[in-house]
Amino acid sequence: MTRSLVIAPQWIGDAVMSEPLLARLAARDEQLTVAALPWVAPVYRATPQVGAVIELPFARGRLDWAERKRVAASLRGRFDVAYVLPNTLKSALIPWLARIPKRIGYVGESRVVLLNRRLPNPVGRPPMVAFYSALAGSPLPGSERPLMHLTSSVLDAATSSVGVRPGAYWVFAPGAEYGPAKCWPAERYAELAHSLFAAHGQPVLLLGSGKETALCDTIAAAAPGACRVLAGKTALLDAMALIASARGLVSNDSGLMHVAAAFGVPQAAVFGSTSPEHTPPLNPRARVVWLKEELQLDCSPCFDRICRFGHTRCLNEVSAARVDAALSDALYSTSLPT
Repeated sequence: MTRSLVIAPQWIGDAVMSEPLLARLAARDEQLTVAALPWVAPVYRATPQVGAVIELPFARGRLDWAERKRVAASLRGRFDVAYVLPNTLKSALIPWLARIPKRIGYVGESRVVLLNRRLPNPVGRPPMVAFYSALAGSPLPGSERPLMHLTSSVLDAATSSVGVRPGAYWVFAPGAEYGPAKCWPAERYAELAHSLFAAHGQPVLLLGSGKETALCDTIAAAAPGACRVLAGKTALLDAMALIASARGLVSNDSGLMHVAAAFGVPQAAVFGSTSPEHTPPLNPRARVVWLKEELQLDCSPCFDRICRFGHTRCLNEVSAARVDAALSDALYSTSLPT
């Protein structure tokens, strides 16, 4: 059996979209260990093909040379092949320092010496699932999509801890790590939360990181009684479990959007500065709201963190009613997760 080390990407959404690659590697009897930063490690603990997860003790954006050498030394002799998913130079250092015989990844950021099986950098922005799966060395079947699983005990513990029943609440993920040009306005989220609560009497849980607490507080204040702010109060594993047990989710193009897709949760995803052709929610019960063609926006997708024109029309002109209709369609669709 081939012993394989996978160097994980640093973003939650990218981590989810790497699951089809892991499934393909496991299907050919590769024994998988994933090395991941702490904030994405829970994604791989919910990925059945992964045998072990190593949490990397690195700070975001830093080289941490001494720590990388220490980690590499602990891995020496344990693996036959390494798959380096991020395109950065520093992500390829550990497999090289650990002297893993096969080191596979894209050419990326000047990594010719560090990798000995290199794929050419793709042109443009290909779909991320296909981008990662190509590292397995054969074309990606079109039917592949990320799938994750949590045990019933984990799901029950998460819902019980916040006092909700499975399937009897909604989740909103109104933030986006990349920047405000990906975020549907807070007042629209509040309007939709008020509408859902009035129609169904079920609470809206607002999830996100601690940096998104103020945003979630704003939404909750504008929809009195409808929302519960859990941003910054739940670990990622608990947030994933709450999403998996939700009646439905509304989000921007974000990591939690991909989590919902991997659990097959009915969802409405609002796109603006980014493209659903690049990072779609791969879920038969997902509905995407993207007004590029409708508004004839030549600037979309711009992939900017902040709208260069200052108007963010791609998101500001998406009404709460439009997203409500998309969520309703997702809820009552006959398409079920595979």
